[in-house]
Amino acid sequence: MDLVIARPEGLYCPAGDFYIDPWRPVERAVITHAHGDHAHRGNQHYLAAAPGEGILRSRLGQDINLQTLPYGERLLHHGVTLSFHPAGHVLGSAQVRLEYGGEVWVASGDYKIEPDGTCAPFEPVRCHTFITESTFGLPIYRWQPQAQIFAEINQWWRANIAAQKASVLLCYSFGKAQRILHGIDASIGPILSHGAVEPLNRVYRDAGIYLPPTIYAGDIKKSDPIMRQALVIAPPSAGASTWMRRFGDYSDGFASGWMRLRGPRRRRGVDRGFVLSDHADWPGLLWAIEQTGAERVMVTHGSIGVLVQHLREKGLDAQGFSTEYGDDEEENAAAPAELAEGQR
Repeated sequence: MDLVIARPEGLYCPAGDFYIDPWRPVERAVITHAHGDHAHRGNQHYLAAAPGEGILRSRLGQDINLQTLPYGERLLHHGVTLSFHPAGHVLGSAQVRLEYGGEVWVASGDYKIEPDGTCAPFEPVRCHTFITESTFGLPIYRWQPQAQIFAEINQWWRANIAAQKASVLLCYSFGKAQRILHGIDASIGPILSHGAVEPLNRVYRDAGIYLPPTIYAGDIKKSDPIMRQALVIAPPSAGASTWMRRFGDYSDGFASGWMRLRGPRRRRGVDRGFVLSDHADWPGLLWAIEQTGAERVMVTHGSIGVLVQHLREKGLDAQGFSTEYGDDEEENAAAPAELAEGQR
């Protein structure tokens, strides 16, 4: 029997009687990270990597029944040895290693391989079967070094200040926003945060991650001169809302891996697109899979067919897993409070 199978509720481990990132409420949920398509309300028991506790409680509720494990520490449950290992995706993100009956499986959750200073960097884990995401599983997706992207953002921000315009940068409120804050040159000017971003900034700071000082955008009046110098960090949901009117004459940008393609850039209708993703690109996916040493690879959400075919041509036993995971690079799973803030 496979150690992990697909059920209507999510990815299920029959031997351990628990689910990994279930999309419907279950009794025992093992969570890879706190993005809304992987961590849902309503489960009776949660197990996650210790660095993700603050984020999970912030997004799912302080009173959830949550048990945590430090990275690398092992837990024996119904004969299944379980441990978490850094995925490098966002704060607290983890790969789940399962060992049972001499077989080792690893479920990656979402991951990227370029360290960014806001979370523990990705660590390959040797296994027999690797369950990998493929959000950007096409050869066209090849990221530039993040330092180059941050330099582009800095240059855009400076140019907007010279033109007396606010710089509104749209990006996912959890993970991407904090990565940008950590990587930009904060000496350029004041930084404002949307109401969906500012609470998560506090969680990162509480976890010991350096972020430059930010100001809640709602506290600044439209007439304040600070607006014409500020970099504003906001979720994509704010981009098409009346919330943007407070900035007067502004330039808007969007930070996402999807900015690699012309179509998404045109649909967004923003002034600038910055190709920055918290997921592995095509070479990163292939490198991570190779590093596991797995002979069998199960591919979840994204360009499943292309990656499966490529891996089969390389001699691996590869197939797709049908899941309901979404795209955290769009704000599809915004909490009601975040949506309300975006309409103000």
